[in-house]
Amino acid sequence: MVTINKIEDIKSAINSLPKRDFVRLRQWFSEKDWTAWDKQIEEDSKSGKLDFLVAEAISDKRKGKLRDL
Repeated sequence: MVTINKIEDIKSAINSLPKRDFVRLRQWFSEKDWTAWDKQIEEDSKSGKLDFLVAEAISDKRKGKLRDL
């Protein structure tokens, strides 16, 4: 378990990074976050949790509410 003190230590270490290392860390963290997001979307899609969005889009298309991008 990560304690508050540990989190503060991590924050302090991040704040002391040279800019180049900070940029690399930020990129790694962002990629890690997007990978988790993609996985969650895929799981939700497979489980049917997002079916309502498909139904809504089909309904809007039938009603002529969609527009080209």
